[in-house]
Amino acid sequence: MSDCLFCKIAAGEIPSNKVYEDDLVYAFYDIDPQAPTHFLVIPKAHIGSCGEITAENSAVMAHAFEVISQVTREMGITDFRVVSNCGPQAGQSVPHLHFHVLAGRDMTWPPG
Repeated sequence: MSDCLFCKIAAGEIPSNKVYEDDLVYAFYDIDPQAPTHFLVIPKAHIGSCGEITAENSAVMAHAFEVISQVTREMGITDFRVVSNCGPQAGQSVPHLHFHVLAGRDMTWPPG
């Protein structure tokens, strides 16, 4: 999608602080971190939110979680939270599926 912020970041059109990249996903540090470690994992293909996951694109989501597991292990992180907001009322500010990975502080419940 040509006007999508995260599509432009994944394509390298907008700079970011890269954590990980492969053919399917891109991970980068959040510009407004909510924890000492806070990065996002996004599919390179445009998917609007979790509400748009289908049988045709769900393998990319499984891969995203494999990447989250790999990257957190490599960082030495054992306790972390993964969040995906779906829709504006849930707090999704960029309409491109993304997973927040937060670590390095106590996480409260309920989250807010």
